[in-house]
Amino acid sequence: MSGPAGDPELADRLASRTLAFVDIPSVSGDECAILEAVVDLMPAPELELIDDGGGVAFFAPHHRRSDLPLVILAGHVDTVPPNATPPAHREGGTIFGRGTADMKGALAVMVEIAMSITRTTGAGDLDVGFLFFGREELPITESALLPLLDRCGAARSADLAIVMEPTANAIEVGCLGNLNARLTVRGTAAHSARPWLGRNAIHAAIEALGPLSDLPTLDVEIDGLTYREVVSVTSIEGGIAGNVVPDRVEARINFRYAPTRSPAEAEARLRELVSHPDSALEVVGNAPPGPVSIRNPLVSRLRSAGDLAVGPKQAWTPVAEFATAGVEAINFGPGDPQYAHRDDERVETSALVRSYEVLRAFLAAREGR
Repeated sequence: MSGPAGDPELADRLASRTLAFVDIPSVSGDECAILEAVVDLMPAPELELIDDGGGVAFFAPHHRRSDLPLVILAGHVDTVPPNATPPAHREGGTIFGRGTADMKGALAVMVEIAMSITRTTGAGDLDVGFLFFGREELPITESALLPLLDRCGAARSADLAIVMEPTANAIEVGCLGNLNARLTVRGTAAHSARPWLGRNAIHAAIEALGPLSDLPTLDVEIDGLTYREVVSVTSIEGGIAGNVVPDRVEARINFRYAPTRSPAEAEARLRELVSHPDSALEVVGNAPPGPVSIRNPLVSRLRSAGDLAVGPKQAWTPVAEFATAGVEAINFGPGDPQYAHRDDERVETSALVRSYEVLRAFLAAREGR
């Protein structure tokens, strides 16, 4: 299915809207302007804005058909800081700028889908909601999505949430858990000419962190998909002078764990790996993994709509937050994950069109009816 009534201007419209969204600064925690822009574009009266508090905007069908499944298209509106990213611009079929891949291109597709439903006879045999939310790039403790799911029964009633994270237009199911911890290693300060009078915290840290440097990647297979567990030391600091034996070292550790582990099991595993008498581990964040929802018939329907590849999500995404509310969710979006958060972030116009066409075909299908 090629755009509304074979619309030849679809690509330009998606590209222009993506550029307009990228031009609106929306670093995590500062999303009011982008949310307002999205709300202003969403059609009415077909869709009703039923929740717009706390960094979210959730639209549901104005006349909900209770006998039909509800699918939510979900996308975050915030970005990481721009760093050296150039201003939004278009070069041929490529759009550059912060958030193009992750995930303002997807926001443009979501708005176009909402508009296309109003230009046609509806969404086939599905009801469709649209959820835009902020603060996704921040720790889960600052989530805007979890409070929405807690207070909004309509959102929790969805049969499937399609989180439009960058997947290069493949379906990626589940997601890794994301544990961040701080390891503090203590010693006793001394003059470096007489180190035996102290205890070198850096030497102790090498012992404590050594098991991580030799730790092989653990491949975990679920429903034929392989998730890779990895542990990384992401920062380390200690010492005050070149002639002082240091009495303290602090290291940051990141553990990406498979959907087969609970957050508590992941924490226990990390504590086991870095156990040392002179160290203390503090968990500063532990976002749960997302379950693998490959058996949902709506996922099969989406896959068939675009003959889509299916793979594991080797990252953390909000599918985990939907799971905590009892909503099955998968990842599908136009952005290429290799460009997410990079200074040369980009999205192809053809990928936006492809994403739109797959979703329209998915919504128009009437399998089993």
